[in-house]
Amino acid sequence: MKFKYNLKWPHAVAAIIILIAIVAICIPTGENKESEPETEPQLTPSPFLTPVTDENNEGSMNTVAYYQDDNGYLVPVMRSIGAEEGIARATLNLMVKSVYNDMEAARMGLRCVIPENTTFDLDISGGVARLDMSKEALNSPDAVSEYNMVSAIVQTLTDFPTVEKVRFLIDGKETERLTFGTGISGEFTRGYMNFESSNLNDASSAVTLYFTGDSPSMIVPVTRAVYGKGDIQTAVMELVKGPSATSPLNRVIPSGCGLKSVKVENGVAYVDFTREFITIAEETDGGRLALRALVLTCMQFDGVKSVKVLVEGEEYDTGAGTLYAPTFVNSASDIQDAFIRAKTQEIFEFE
Repeated sequence: MKFKYNLKWPHAVAAIIILIAIVAICIPTGENKESEPETEPQLTPSPFLTPVTDENNEGSMNTVAYYQDDNGYLVPVMRSIGAEEGIARATLNLMVKSVYNDMEAARMGLRCVIPENTTFDLDISGGVARLDMSKEALNSPDAVSEYNMVSAIVQTLTDFPTVEKVRFLIDGKETERLTFGTGISGEFTRGYMNFESSNLNDASSAVTLYFTGDSPSMIVPVTRAVYGKGDIQTAVMELVKGPSATSPLNRVIPSGCGLKSVKVENGVAYVDFTREFITIAEETDGGRLALRALVLTCMQFDGVKSVKVLVEGEEYDTGAGTLYAPTFVNSASDIQDAFIRAKTQEIFEFE
């Protein structure tokens, strides 16, 4: 039986404040991820993540930082920060554990990936970002966090158009491996992240898929190995299949929905689903997050500039006509609002 607490307003406010404080302190370590990390990070190509000036907020800038969720997955989040020289270093500083940064991450149900008190000396020249980190970078709590730190840093820096490669130093010295064995020697380029499996071989390709995470408004990119050519049809088929059986992520295409066809004409990807797709409108957000995940999955392929959804060959009204590439995967404000709403509901409703 479900019943509701009838707390008076001051008590409700106090309860929410306490909840936020508890979340900031008690975020899980992320050790439940289904596979051990690779020693060489590979990251997901995402050309629509380049930081851009926020025209709606003069003097600020949108940038993409990477956080770790409760299951050890890296999650890209668009943040708005004050416009300044050294925006790349400022973005990295958002990801360093501190009282303020931990609280901001906790409000999204996420946690920072760079150990506390880590500082950076960053030089970008000729497409290479030379990042000298202080010795505190060696203080990751476990192998997953350590690997995610390196992956997140490479992902963050290569989001900037002036950076193609990243080179790491620790206290001014070349270092082969970090405390838990993550390799940081040589130069790192953008690749894939959040592998479902590391069993890539000469007969397989990789595609990036987008599923929803723990937060009601969070999308998590994952990399899946597929046999043969990893083209757009294969990627959408894999998206329809949903997350792997052992994954804690949630499917975005309705259960029982099939894929009839995918074709690309003049930069538009036409994706035709079976009639079960229309149940997407029953989602609490009207299917908005699922449609974003579909577009992100399709947009990884060259030549795809927009997506149009069909159901049994007929155009499906998405509420926005043709779906264009989003400029970000997740927005901090969207995730925070949804996370706080969900946690507040948990306070007021008990089974």
